[in-house]
Amino acid sequence: MTQITKLKTGSKFEDMASYSRLVAVDNWIFVSNTAGRNPQTKEIPEDLVEQTHQVFANIEAALAAVDASLADVVCSRVFIQDPADVPQVMEIIGQKFRGVDPASTVTCPPLGSTVYKVELEVTAYRGAARAEVTQISLL
Repeated sequence: MTQITKLKTGSKFEDMASYSRLVAVDNWIFVSNTAGRNPQTKEIPEDLVEQTHQVFANIEAALAAVDASLADVVCSRVFIQDPADVPQVMEIIGQKFRGVDPASTVTCPPLGSTVYKVELEVTAYRGAARAEVTQISLL
């Protein structure tokens, strides 16, 4: 029987828009687009680097709640408000996903508010970190 787990983090937006931060369907894990709002203080850091690290902290906490981690991520979608911030954000993305190498999309659309400098959505597969990986290079 299929097992579905839905995780709520207490965000007012989850309640208002009726969505879950994370939905796990068996071993597939879908994490909603996540901003850098600190769940305890409800504040969003103004600094781009701090905000990006908070985005990852939020995603890591959600994944940990369903016995997964960033090492299980197979796809990421990165949303950066200002194209000038792409290199700095991607440096952090590279640090966090070094060796994981998920499929990735990076785009620079307007976000829900100008306070959001970066948001990240991921898809993970529980156990991917322990899977045998074949790497193919077209070079």
